[in-house]
Amino acid sequence: MPVASAVLFAAGLVMQYTGVEFFASSAVRFCWYLAAYFPVGLPVLREAWNGMRQRDFFTEYTLMSLAAIGAFYIGEYPEGVAVMLFYSIGEALQERAVERARRNIRALVDIRPEQANVLEDGKPVAMPAAQVVPGRTIEVLPGGRVPLDGVLLSEAAPFNTAALTGESTPRTICKGDEVLAGMISSQHPVRIEVTRPYGESALSRILSMVEEAAARKAPAELFIRRFARIYTPVVTGLAVLIVALPGLWSLLHGGFAYSFDEWLSRALVFLVASCPCALVISIPLGYFSGIGVASKAGVLFKGGSYLDAIARVNTVVFDKTGTLTEGLFEVREVHVAPGVNSGELLGWVASAERTSIHPVARAVVQYAEREGVALLASEGAVEIAGHGIRAEFDGKQLLVGNTRLMARFGVEYPSEVDAIPETIVVCALDGRYAGYLVIADKPKEDAARAVAELKSLGIEDIRILSGDREALVANLGRRLGVSEARGDLLPEGKMEILEALRGEPGKVTAFVGDGFNDAPALATSDVGVAMGALGSDAAIETADVVIQSDQPSRLPAAIRIGRLTHRIVRQNILLAIGVKVVVLTLGALGIATMWEAVFADVGVTLLAVLNAVRASNRRF
Repeated sequence: MPVASAVLFAAGLVMQYTGVEFFASSAVRFCWYLAAYFPVGLPVLREAWNGMRQRDFFTEYTLMSLAAIGAFYIGEYPEGVAVMLFYSIGEALQERAVERARRNIRALVDIRPEQANVLEDGKPVAMPAAQVVPGRTIEVLPGGRVPLDGVLLSEAAPFNTAALTGESTPRTICKGDEVLAGMISSQHPVRIEVTRPYGESALSRILSMVEEAAARKAPAELFIRRFARIYTPVVTGLAVLIVALPGLWSLLHGGFAYSFDEWLSRALVFLVASCPCALVISIPLGYFSGIGVASKAGVLFKGGSYLDAIARVNTVVFDKTGTLTEGLFEVREVHVAPGVNSGELLGWVASAERTSIHPVARAVVQYAEREGVALLASEGAVEIAGHGIRAEFDGKQLLVGNTRLMARFGVEYPSEVDAIPETIVVCALDGRYAGYLVIADKPKEDAARAVAELKSLGIEDIRILSGDREALVANLGRRLGVSEARGDLLPEGKMEILEALRGEPGKVTAFVGDGFNDAPALATSDVGVAMGALGSDAAIETADVVIQSDQPSRLPAAIRIGRLTHRIVRQNILLAIGVKVVVLTLGALGIATMWEAVFADVGVTLLAVLNAVRASNRRF
């Protein structure tokens, strides 16, 4: 419909200003421009009428309807059409921008296959994913998308997690580890045991959070809505006064020449320029675009208000295990007893540990393999819960485990071993102490980069609060370069520290965690950030922001997105208000015409919309 109006409007302007003879008639011009007006004007008139029926008299539709009708009344037909035509074009562009943002979000998160291949008697049978119950085994072919959360039954396999977590490189998932709905099997068929029903998958939680985010308004959005309800009747009253006051003045002072049409024209310019479209449309669109861009970067904001909050963060507090560290273990040191070779010790420990599925045992075996240490053939290994492993090699008894295992079998070991703060694996051969390995959880690859990027953003107060041993936490803090690292903290201890930080003037705190015991700290901080890929349900539900990939370096990206969104919204507010104040003043003085008023309304709206959606082209 705007196309038909635009053609008639353009043709009318050409004929009017080139002096076409039949177009010189006022009646012809009126009918021509009225025909151009109807396709774009009637929808606006209908919206204004529906608003009045619901007692909402002062809307942008009412303002534009009054302005257009008034322009036709005083014979300014092109201006009357222009108000509606450019508004319709602006609305169409804004709808396209919003739909593009919605489409991007849907493409990112609504990636659940509707069908699943369920194994029945060893053969895959296709059935709706929503009907598959936990405990069933499904098969995913190469290039196929995982329909449900589950545990990998096949051997280690690479998965493309880009759409779910934002990671560009494939992630290798080992047998027994969790696979999430939305991941893509990269190389060969895999079998997965379903652990959650369709509606409770991690991807379903993400979808729910994105849907709920649109309902949570940022302070600027709420302010603009309240502002528009007061602003619109005020400017309508001022437009009436622009017409009425000069008339009253002319009655009281006979020497004043009063022209109703001239002052009505000024009032119409004032009305059109005053339309709050740029504010009402572009600000919510700015936050919506910010949420979409963040989703594309693997970060979920649960509402526009958290984009504002994270933009003001100046203190970041991290949990340690699973947040800054992998939650996986690696061998850091090998200590041997006199007369024992380090290679021998490592071979004994790894040979015993290879029968165990414990994360520490797997770390020891992997380390031995990297070091090229040959493993011994075991004649029998027994795992003693909570203690370690007893095994036999060449008729010799081997004990591998913690100090409790040594005490249980009466093995004497150096007293300093009890004072070691890290996780250790002690070894004894035929009842004699042979040495120990120091095991440590390794930092995530991007942990140091996350801290460095936070500092580059001007955030110097970066801390680690953990329930792990003080020595371990302090060591990690030194390696990453944080300002403070504290360990041996219970969940309530973290809460107390965060409450104290929030009480300090000017402090805006973000807490980043992943575990069930982090939920209180996430709720206490100004902005709670949860690791979403493998984080606990309690942490994800409590948090305000969810990092899908579990990468701490996504936090600086989230802060940059929040700051950009905040900056765009502030620019739009200043642009809209600044231009409107100028044109309103010039219109009241009779200097600005209807064309300037149209720019102050529709033109500024278009500029604000373009500014709001430019973030969608940025990469974070």
